[in-house]
Amino acid sequence: MAYIIRPFADRDAPALSDLTLSAIRSVGSKSYTPKQVTAWSDRHPGARRFLDRAAAGHHIIVAADSGDNAVAYSLLESDGHLDMLYCHPDHTRRGLADELLAASEQHARANAMSQLYTEASELARPAFERAGYIVQHRRDFDIPHAGGAVAIHNYAMEKPLN
Repeated sequence: MAYIIRPFADRDAPALSDLTLSAIRSVGSKSYTPKQVTAWSDRHPGARRFLDRAAAGHHIIVAADSGDNAVAYSLLESDGHLDMLYCHPDHTRRGLADELLAASEQHARANAMSQLYTEASELARPAFERAGYIVQHRRDFDIPHAGGAVAIHNYAMEKPLN
């Protein structure tokens, strides 16, 4: 299947919301417990958040299938924080994460950012490492959920652009 990498359009917001939840629930379950996956997915703010982030100037790059349906995306903030990188489970292992990270880096360089940084999940970590990000440390933290807290982890990673 051929994919295109393109800028976010408002019409992508529902698809990005849906694919994020699908990725967390399906792919996330390969490295996180059911309780962790539920707490993580319950934090997802929905489609409106993508519209708000785009309006705030955050750079969202979309990978779309041959029908121009969004199947993966990255979200880069103006300070170099790559906040999101998600791919629909039906489209994983096809190089989309690598393409989105490269497009995000290209945008960062064009906008004179000196480094990129992220908090990568267990599953996203290899894609970030392939793109040259370096693990700074493992982040263990709690997600408030259902009146309690669920312990989870990810990795603080950085990539200098000098």
